[in-house]
This record gives sequence, C-alpha cells and structure tokens, in this order.
Amino acid sequence: MTVLAVIPARGGSKGVPAKNLAPVGGVPLVVRAVRACLAARHVTDVVVSTDDAAIADAARSAGAEVVLRPSAIAGDTATSEAAVIHAMDTFGAMRGKDADVVLLVQCTSPFITAGDIDGVTSAVTEDGADTALTVAPSHGFIWRQDSPGAGSGSDGHGVNHDKANRPRRQDRPQEYLETGAAYAMRAQGFREANHRFFGRTALVPTDPARVLEIDDPHDLARARALAPLLDPALLPTAADIDAVVLDFDGTQTDDKVFVDSDGREMVAVHRGDGLGTAALRRSGLKLLILSTERNPVVAARARKLQVPVLHGIDRKDLALKQWCDEQGVTPDRVLYVGNDVNDLPCFGLVGWPVAVASAHDAVRSAARAVTTTPGGEGAIREIAAWLLGPGLDITSSPHHHTLDQ
Repeated sequence: MTVLAVIPARGGSKGVPAKNLAPVGGVPLVVRAVRACLAARHVTDVVVSTDDAAIADAARSAGAEVVLRPSAIAGDTATSEAAVIHAMDTFGAMRGKDADVVLLVQCTSPFITAGDIDGVTSAVTEDGADTALTVAPSHGFIWRQDSPGAGSGSDGHGVNHDKANRPRRQDRPQEYLETGAAYAMRAQGFREANHRFFGRTALVPTDPARVLEIDDPHDLARARALAPLLDPALLPTAADIDAVVLDFDGTQTDDKVFVDSDGREMVAVHRGDGLGTAALRRSGLKLLILSTERNPVVAARARKLQVPVLHGIDRKDLALKQWCDEQGVTPDRVLYVGNDVNDLPCFGLVGWPVAVASAHDAVRSAARAVTTTPGGEGAIREIAAWLLGPGLDITSSPHHHTLDQ
C-alpha cells in the first residue's frame, strides 16, 4: 500500500515571515515535519509542496521529495486541499502509480510525532475509517458572544454547556480539539469529495501538551521555549558533522573580564576545554575559533590550542559561510557553539547550532542542543564527549588559568 505524506509549505507568510523555515529547537519547521514523516512506520513516500526555492532545498536535504507548486495555488487564499491534490497528481506522474492513502501534515505544528502520523494512518489502513485526524482531549467550557466585538454590552452564552447547569467534568461527555497537525484520507475518496472529512472520520487523540499551531510571532516564541522540554534529547555524534566552530567570549570563557589598575584585561579559560579541543583536533574534525572580539587574547588562546582563528569579525555568519566554502564543508554538517545573540545568524546557517548552558535565552531556544555545563566551565569538553563517545573522560578539572588581553 502506498501511503503518501504531503507537507504544504509555501514561501509566503504574513504572520511570521519565512515561517516554514523558522527554526524551533534549532531545526526549521519544514525539516521537523519531514523527519516526523520519515520516522513514521506506515509512510512510504514524503513530498513537500512549495513555491519557494529555499524551502525546497531544506526539504530535499532532509530526505523529502519536492513538488513545485504553481502560483495559482500558492497565494493567501489557496487551500491545503488544492496543494494536496496537485501533489498527488505530480507524484502519480513521477512514479507511475497513485497513492492509496494520502496524509496532510502541517509543519506549523512543530511537536508532531511519528506516532501521531502512524496513528491517523492506521485508523484508515487498519481500522476501516475513511478519514482521520489528530485531536486533543478538552474539558473546557466554551463561550460565545452573541455580537462578536460588541464588548461587555453583549450577552455571552455557553457553546458546550448550559449556563444554568454546569455538570462536573466527569459527568460531561468527552470533547476533542482538532490539533491541525495531521490528517489521513483514502486517496480516491479525497479526490471525489475534495475535502478531508468525508465518510467515517476517526479521531486519534494526542498529547495536549504538544498541541501548538504557529500562526504569529508569539506562537513561534512559545514553541522555541517549549522545544527543550518537549523534544527528545538528541545529541550529535562524529558521524553527523565534519567541523566544529567555537565562539570565544562566554563560550570558552565565563564572559567576565578582569581589569587591573593599568587597564590591562584578562579572561579565565578552563583546562578541561583545552583537553576537549585537543581531542577534537586529533579526531580529524576541522576546527575554527570565530569571534567578534578584537583583543589579542583570542589569537593567543587559538595558538595554544593549535586551532585556526578568525577574530575581530563583525559579520560572523558571512565569515563562517566563506570559511565553509574554502574548506569544502557543507554548513549542514557544521556544529557551531555560541552563547549570545550575535551568534544567532550562525545558528541559522549550520546544521548543529549548540548553546552553552549559560547562554542567552534566545540562543538556548534557537539551539538544537544545549550543554549542561556553562561557558568557561568545561562546556567544550562536554561537547567533545558527545562527539567522541564515552571513551573521552569528561571529568572537569577544577583548575583555571588566565590569559592577558
């Protein structure tokens, strides 16, 4: 049986510009959706329908096929159904066969899981439903105003309850909220009905804690804050990357500066980080220290570590992209370690943005992984242990030494 997952991801978005490429947990929304579909046991093919070249590139790199959507069905008024039908037609022409079951998976639901996708698929392929959707159990009392926008002068009435009779939660029928994350349909029935709720519709409950649809910047901010709590712990290994790029201040230091009476500045670095960096260098991974700091302490530390350095850099993302080109390294296979907001452009460029534990909240939210150790306290050694395995001793040395600036 051919089960085709279609992920609509057009380029235009008024609420959140370039929304489908916005990173949550360090991973673009469209890539998160592709990965969930690829991990689902019952899905045989994954297609992203888009009109945007950058989204297409991201989808292909994540392992999906791409269907380029014509402008006539890519505007603000275009329906998801139209995008799915077009994707089905294009898929059939490419493969010479039609899908038996088609899924509509929304990348604006960042916490969708492979289990959610398998759940709606099984309802159709195994349980006899014609259509299925993910829902979240709801116990709330819903109200509606008679005259929307009329303010306190209008009368409010209960939608799922009588104002004069409010039964206990356990005495009320269970209700469900449509999550907007995943839908499954028998392909032929979908073509005939041209909507996603024909025939017998199965409700597939999902975890309410994971239900979030991104429509505006506030939704995106909430998703980024929740990602460290809801995403499964996933740490990189040496097989995932070709290069490690390290910020300096706040990453290899604790972001403090010591100033003596003559105005000379010093910073403290951690010996454990030096050992971790040496292990990374010996492993054959390409290394770079990249910093906006113009003081010679950065170059001095790089010389001691025997690591190439670029410092005094205003646009770190441009410097990083040029370095990747020169080294023949694909940015998707770069691990970049940072701590502050000036690292965010680099986070958007690489495949593995990593924040140290003491990083700014915005940086932690944009990271794909976060160390348990603060900057300047052994965070680099911790990352080296992720990449090189438990054979690297990560017991942090309590000793620091200082570098004159």
